[in-house]
Amino acid sequence: MKALIPAAGMGTRFLPATKAIPKEMLLVVDRPVIQYVVEEGLASGADEVVIINSREKKAIEDHFAPDADLEATLRERGKDVYAEAVAHAGNLPVSFVYQDEPLGLGHAVHCAAQKMDGDPFFVLLGDVIVPDNQMLVKMREVSERHGGASVIAVLPVPEDQVSRFGVIAGEPAEDGVWKVDRLVEKPPVDQAPSNLTIFGRYLLSPRVMELLAEVKPGAGNEIQLTDALDAVLAEEEMYALIIDNEDGFDTGTVETWLDTNNRLYARRMGK
Repeated sequence: MKALIPAAGMGTRFLPATKAIPKEMLLVVDRPVIQYVVEEGLASGADEVVIINSREKKAIEDHFAPDADLEATLRERGKDVYAEAVAHAGNLPVSFVYQDEPLGLGHAVHCAAQKMDGDPFFVLLGDVIVPDNQMLVKMREVSERHGGASVIAVLPVPEDQVSRFGVIAGEPAEDGVWKVDRLVEKPPVDQAPSNLTIFGRYLLSPRVMELLAEVKPGAGNEIQLTDALDAVLAEEEMYALIIDNEDGFDTGTVETWLDTNNRLYARRMGK
C-alpha cells in the first residue's frame, strides 16, 4: 500500500517566505511539517510514501536524500544526535512524482497513478499533521470491518463554520463512524447536512484512482478529488471516521502554523 502526499502547491499564504522555502519545509517544533506526514504514512503500514512535488521545490527532495558528508562532519564534531536525525530523514522510503501544472487536488493524486499497483491507498494532505500517527491506523481498521470500503476522516465544527469546508451527508454506522451518502462542498449554513467536515486524511479504494482519470474539471476549473469521491459513492460504500480537535493539527495558514507550534511544544514539555 502506498501513501500519497500532494506537495506541489505554491504556499501563497506564507509569502514571501515560501518564495525560497517550500511551505512543507517550515519547522514544527523540531522537524519540517512534511517529515511528520511522511512518518505518519509509514507508521500506518504503507510500504512507500510518494510525494507529488513541484520541480521548483527541490528542498523537499534534498531533505529526504542521504547526506553522508554532513553526517560524517557532525559525528567528527561530536554532534551524534544531529547526525542521527539527518540519517533518519535521509533513509525514509520516499519517492517523488511531479505535478507540472496546478490543476487541483484530484489531478495531483492522479499524477501518482503510475506508482500504484491496484491496491487501496492513503492520501495525506501535507499541511495537516497527526503527531501520534494513529488516525490512519484507525481508518484502516474501519475499512477492514466494512469490506475494504474507502474511509475519510471528518472533524465536527460549530454549525456556523460549516460553509468554510466540505461536509458529509450520511448516518451513524457504529460508534464514532458514519456511513457516507454524499459529499457537499462549502454548503450554506442552513443547507448543511451535518457539521462533519472533511479533514485531509483519506483511505481510498483503487476505483477512486481509476475514476480520477475520467473526472472533468470542476470548481475553479480544477480536477477535484471530491468529484471522484462522489462518483465512487455510486458504486461503493464509503465511511467517515470522526476525529477530535486534539487528534490533528492544521498548519495551512500562518495563524494555524503558529498555534500548532505552540500546542505541540507545550505537549512536548508536558505543560
